[in-house]
Amino acid sequence: MKALFAAATALWLVTASAQAEEPPPVAIRLDQIGFAPASAKIAVLADGGERARSWTLIDHAGTVRLRGKTRPFGRDASSGERIQVIDFSSFTVPGDGYRLTAGGATSHPFRIAPLPFADVTRAAMSFFYQQRSGVPIRADLVERPDLARAAGHPAERVTCFAGRDTRGVAWPGCDYRLDVTGGWYDAGDHGKYVVNGGISAWTLLDLHQRLTDWGRRDLFADGTLSLPERGNGIDDLLDEARVEIEFLMAMQVPEGRRLRVARDAGGRAPATRFEEIDAGGLVHAKVADERWTGLPMAPADDPMPRFLYPPTTAATLNMVAVAAQAARVWRTIDPAFAARALAAARRGWAAAERYPALLASSDFAGSGGYGDGDLADERFWAAAELLATTGEASFAAVVARSPLLDSPAGDLSWGRTDIAGVMTLANGTTAVPLAIRDRARVTLTHRADALLAERRTSGYRLPLTGAAFGWGSNSTLLNRAMILGGAWQFAHRPALRDAVVDVMDYLLGRNALDRSYVTGFGARTVRQPHHRFWAHAADARYPVPPAGVVSGGPNATAMTDPVAARMKGTCVGQTCWVDDWRAFTMNEVAINWNAPLVWVSAFLTATEPR
Repeated sequence: MKALFAAATALWLVTASAQAEEPPPVAIRLDQIGFAPASAKIAVLADGGERARSWTLIDHAGTVRLRGKTRPFGRDASSGERIQVIDFSSFTVPGDGYRLTAGGATSHPFRIAPLPFADVTRAAMSFFYQQRSGVPIRADLVERPDLARAAGHPAERVTCFAGRDTRGVAWPGCDYRLDVTGGWYDAGDHGKYVVNGGISAWTLLDLHQRLTDWGRRDLFADGTLSLPERGNGIDDLLDEARVEIEFLMAMQVPEGRRLRVARDAGGRAPATRFEEIDAGGLVHAKVADERWTGLPMAPADDPMPRFLYPPTTAATLNMVAVAAQAARVWRTIDPAFAARALAAARRGWAAAERYPALLASSDFAGSGGYGDGDLADERFWAAAELLATTGEASFAAVVARSPLLDSPAGDLSWGRTDIAGVMTLANGTTAVPLAIRDRARVTLTHRADALLAERRTSGYRLPLTGAAFGWGSNSTLLNRAMILGGAWQFAHRPALRDAVVDVMDYLLGRNALDRSYVTGFGARTVRQPHHRFWAHAADARYPVPPAGVVSGGPNATAMTDPVAARMKGTCVGQTCWVDDWRAFTMNEVAINWNAPLVWVSAFLTATEPR
């Protein structure tokens, strides 16, 4: 309990500090919370100069502790700036109040201390508790009393949407209801989406499975986090993840139920080809409001009717993958739950094999579409998780025959899940054949090496080249950091871990806007995320956000909200962001963005050089 109190107090202090008037941006950009003594320590000077400049590191008393010369990089494509790099990695003395000076600029103060990201991990995990649906958020479990709230949608027993969508297509509904109480709200709205919940829960469980190898099995030991389940003898990360896993399984269509589905949904034309099928084992895509609600709004005040929306193959395979993973994780912790999860996964796999191409319609008002026309990656991922859990030859054959084992299609995201399967197989279990494990390790190493190559072309040392920062760019970087960390686990090459540090440094201030994108951490942090409850900027009766929430980040490719639309043509890459609650394409929050923040910050804590 003493540890819980200390952590809560630290978070309250950092959040209170964040709400004070922030300092102006400065030309020396660095991680605003600090550095581990033995880790890389890099800052960026953006002054437009081409010649090397002298820099100094000073302590809290103004004493010069280190001197050096910048390394000119030239023009950085991601920001449009001409920058220089300051490398002070050789300095390892712990302390507070350090600053860098160069070119007439002085940085924000920072610290050098062990485990600089440990508080970020705890705060980022609290995000999930505060996104819970169906239960009250208790004042004694959050950092400030004003973050407590009544339960939203506490008895969510709903039926299928019946009526016309935004293109006039009539959907028939269904003759059953499902109790889908619980789970996590997806983002700034009150929808609960299986594909986003799936990749988020998988990320947390994947982290749990790696902590023993990293020597920190106890990182989320019972009582570490402030949760209603504390004291139950179960790892706190697992307690939180199970909230979402139970929801995912609750979204499965019961055995024997027949349903009329649109076999041509998800295309450019309105759905027309409805067919009655045996839907047992399929998984509904989401439960959400009939129409969009306004902002701000507490979940308990949501006035809209809510419905299940049609099952999809992508949602089904997401549930399959995570339920199979859960069966593996809980096998000795809670055998009954593990057996139930594996049974749900097997039912879902069989249903997805019967109906391999049921796509999501984006034509419903009141919720995100999460459309996905390519399901090969979800099938590969689900087979990989089932293989890792069961060792069965049928799943090994699916995995071994898939080209995705050797050539993943893209970044890890809710819409591209094949690399999640590769990471699971590369990590390996006794059930995974060594030949498949080794192929996955080669694949993951090649992907990590490609990210390192991108990093070498970036002035900000990011594993992301160019200025095409897309929607949720911060999560893209975090998910790429997970790939680097996954490769480090069996290769232990220092450059891989250093690149993960670079991503955290970027999120916490080493970027073109001199901005920490994680609420409550840093001198210049996000204050106005797009969120219906943490909406103080929109209405003073609502709270400011808690610490540990990551903003979606710069978006230069999908600037569709009113705030972002006005910025088109006036910003470059990293600079296409503004701290405004109305800018949902830039400043929304989401479970699939916070989950990799937990993974990456925990990885750096667990693997910190000593």
